[in-house]
Amino acid sequence: MQALIAVTAGDGIGPEVTDEAVRVLERVGALGGHSFRFESALLGGAAIDAAGEPLPEATLALCRRADAVLLGAVGGPRWSDPNARVRPEQGLLGLRKALGLFANLRPVAPHPAFLEASPIKAELLRGVDIMVVRELTGGIYFGEKQRSATEAFDVCRYSVAEIERVVRAAARLARERRRKLTSVDKANVLETSRLWRSVVERILPGEFPDVSFEHMLVDSAAMHLLRRPRDFDVIVTENMFGDILTDEASMLAGSMGLLPSASLGAAPGGIFEPIHGSAPDIAGRGIANPYAAILSAALLLRHALALDAEARRVEAAVARAIDAGALTADLAPRGAACITTRDAGAAVLAAL
Repeated sequence: MQALIAVTAGDGIGPEVTDEAVRVLERVGALGGHSFRFESALLGGAAIDAAGEPLPEATLALCRRADAVLLGAVGGPRWSDPNARVRPEQGLLGLRKALGLFANLRPVAPHPAFLEASPIKAELLRGVDIMVVRELTGGIYFGEKQRSATEAFDVCRYSVAEIERVVRAAARLARERRRKLTSVDKANVLETSRLWRSVVERILPGEFPDVSFEHMLVDSAAMHLLRRPRDFDVIVTENMFGDILTDEASMLAGSMGLLPSASLGAAPGGIFEPIHGSAPDIAGRGIANPYAAILSAALLLRHALALDAEARRVEAAVARAIDAGALTADLAPRGAACITTRDAGAAVLAAL
């Protein structure tokens, strides 16, 4: 296979962890006889500094012609003024919109080595394997906004078509897993959630009769994610609820440094990135955890390039590296020896 992969390393630790993901993809390509070509472009704060905008036209053009986008992280205190005309996050949101990406996939499967590191009791975490599918293009984040001296509002808006496509994407994933889908909403209060629920009830029985489904209010979902996480398989929900619930679910894994994500659309390709931020406090020190970025590269192999065997190989290599004790500072027990970002990448390469 030949593929062009756009690399938008972004800000903070983004370049450090993305470098390790690229190294792993290069090794996978060499081992499997694939030709992966990488081209870099600016996004986020780095793009603001260099070009005055968070998503330069050259970056967008590269990402449009690429087979997939590997992204680091954007943002940091240098660009944190909420009243600024341009902000790093605008680059990521603009790129998602331009590429037509509407489904954000965030898998959560705690590694056995870190069950005790999670604030959740270990016995609740054994066997947890959740896929959260978050709608990316609608809802309150993208609705009309207005602010005056005395009031402000953000409109939450969804169309039937937006809900249909993300629910179908989630149901297809559920069909490949344990065939169980939980749709999260706030239908007891919100009209958008009532629409969401009606679409789910129309699509699932008719198009996916082999997938069982349930509705769950978002406040109940937040509670049950911590109380009985093993009961969930695939969760589908709207933009803001998904944003909040996936950050909560990251605590099940013990560290955000272990969790990847994929943003997909109707066409092949997508954006693949760790869910953690740019961590400017440790940027440049060579101690960042690259495992989430490497696991994001595995999702890239699976969902953008249809190389599932290679994806599973990368995931297994990360697990073996961790089992062998290749732990960065965020993963190592207090007082224990820890390794550098580069060494963690090397441990995965050795496991491959």
